[in-house]
Amino acid sequence: MSLLVFSDIHSDLKTLERLVATEADYYFAAGDLVSWSKGLDKAGEILKSRAGRVYVIPGNHESARDIENLCEKYGLADLHGKQVTLGGATIAALGYSGPTPFNTPGEYSEEELARRLEPLATPKPDILICHAPPAKSTLDRAGQNQHFGSTAVRAFIERVQPNHFFCGHIHECEGVQETLGDTHCVNVGKRGYLLTI
Repeated sequence: MSLLVFSDIHSDLKTLERLVATEADYYFAAGDLVSWSKGLDKAGEILKSRAGRVYVIPGNHESARDIENLCEKYGLADLHGKQVTLGGATIAALGYSGPTPFNTPGEYSEEELARRLEPLATPKPDILICHAPPAKSTLDRAGQNQHFGSTAVRAFIERVQPNHFFCGHIHECEGVQETLGDTHCVNVGKRGYLLTI
């Protein structure tokens, strides 16, 4: 089974077309398909070519309702705060980021992130996908000594130890990989990451 995970497209439709043209069994959009919720229909028109195999969560630039409406309109699956089992693998996902200085539509407090992650611990996910990276990691560095990840996401990874973790949000870390305990972590960015299991 192959899963293509990507994030932070921000209305780069040519890149989205390239990703969707990549052969995979399932596709996971890990947030920020657009900026400030504008132009989601254009992204939906591209994603619908893989309808039935596309899972979407909101980033900090979309609200949960935005993604719910997108999925309903284009035959996609809303995975925000949910789990799905595909090919024997349990995949859990949570969108939104922690607070930002920009007051974007998809932000939770760290307490809210922790509360919404907790139900995803059982059954233990093989794969966890979040928009927000874990705090104080190589996946959340926007500059020297500048970390903008989530403490709640990091605590969940360290406690639950899914086999794989994928995120986005911090564009400067696109493609960066790190291991936290037994969890292989990747900031997928719009480059995307193809996982075969």
